[in-house]
Amino acid sequence: MESGKPPVRIVVVDDEQLIRMAVRLVLDGESDLTVVAEAADGEEALVAVREKAPDVVLIDVRMPGRDGVSWTRELLALDRPPRVVVLTAFDSDALVLDALRAGALGFVLKHTPPDRIIDAVRTVANGEPALSPQATARLIAAATATGGPAAGGSVRAAARKRLSVLTRRELETARAIADGLGNPEIAERLGITVATVKAHTSSLFRKLEVDNRVRIALLVLDAEYPGPLP
Repeated sequence: MESGKPPVRIVVVDDEQLIRMAVRLVLDGESDLTVVAEAADGEEALVAVREKAPDVVLIDVRMPGRDGVSWTRELLALDRPPRVVVLTAFDSDALVLDALRAGALGFVLKHTPPDRIIDAVRTVANGEPALSPQATARLIAAATATGGPAAGGSVRAAARKRLSVLTRRELETARAIADGLGNPEIAERLGITVATVKAHTSSLFRKLEVDNRVRIALLVLDAEYPGPLP
């Protein structure tokens, strides 16, 4: 942790106490992270966020009653919204897609190794998305499967129209981002430098009017369902 920099404040939301305890143990073991509250459902989460003003909320997408997607929307509508990471056991791909579309910056699997959960929280706290290649691959499979939880025709057409302003190289970069690749992996796939990847990504942000890589990935998923772009 940087000298003088306060730790990242976190609220953990899950209806299972053992999950909350396990996540707290993982995160509180880091000097730059601290769990300031736990919540068993969305109502408790709203109270905790208003009282504790956390930087990050980890929320389960599948809970009794209202799911984590609707609660994510409410959390992000607050005057001082936290950054949101959704938790999943991967029995709810559609809910994860919906949560990302609602504004969550990332997601982690409940069986993710502790160091990757820690990295995801730090990444999201810095305003960057946390999408692991394994998890992204599952979302792509869900979004492109016939009858899967992807966008309908009108949303697909709108996404394709937005992507039509891209150059071929920019579109290839966008697809690589949707595959969950980082800058070095994208550079290797496309045979370009990391600096060029960063330049293409900056151009994607500007042309697509988005502010993070999750939004780029979701546009590609929406546009390519149920088949590849023409």
